[in-house]
Amino acid sequence: MILKKKLSEMTNEELFAEYKVSGDLEIKNELVLRYIHIVKAVAIQMRGVYSDFTQVEDIVNEGVLALMNSIDKFDLDMNVKFESYISKRVRGVVIDIARKNDWVPRSVRKAAKDIDNATNELFIQLGRMPTDEEMANHLNITVQKYLDDLAKTNVMNVLSFEMLLEEVGNGRVNNQVMSTNRESMPEYHLDNLELEREIKKGLESLREREQLVVSLHYVQDLNMKEIAAVLGVSEPRISQIHSNALRKLRLFLQE
Repeated sequence: MILKKKLSEMTNEELFAEYKVSGDLEIKNELVLRYIHIVKAVAIQMRGVYSDFTQVEDIVNEGVLALMNSIDKFDLDMNVKFESYISKRVRGVVIDIARKNDWVPRSVRKAAKDIDNATNELFIQLGRMPTDEEMANHLNITVQKYLDDLAKTNVMNVLSFEMLLEEVGNGRVNNQVMSTNRESMPEYHLDNLELEREIKKGLESLREREQLVVSLHYVQDLNMKEIAAVLGVSEPRISQIHSNALRKLRLFLQE
């Protein structure tokens, strides 16, 4: 009881420092309890990626394993917040699971490819991201058919964007906690500054409502239902706007 009281009074940083010295499992359990809310939050936030083939509880279980592993590997000497590190690790877990469950029908893949190609062509022609009407005209389909096809590719767009960020950050964000000298390298700072600049440019190219949905979801950490309530539209519509915004950002970053 005395030890538990002592642990509860310690800061997260103090717990990490003590765990690195002692390897005490009770300290590790305390850290898991303090950070498991991040695992649950990411699992819920990315529910649209895996809802067709697994449950939130399964993702949380996998996330807890990643959390425990991360506690062992976390380097206190690096200027990185553990919250940011574990959040990215759990997102990586979801992406890996989705990769292993190739559930997307061929027709949906084709629709996604056609939409990507049309977006690229119109962006070059117009010098801006096209509207729904312009996309539908270019694809020679009705606006409703375009929106229906877009809705079917929602999960693919979210997953593809997450995978792109993981690939762009591979060796930088993903490994910065694991490496002992990476952050001292000038190219490390330049690469991340360039990525931040490109993401900012990409966001500025989006329509106002798309920017708002992305901000509410990733900055304010609201889910689709909460964003729908804020904007006064249906949840499926918010998911559609979110998906379309991520598709545009992905294409922008790939360029």
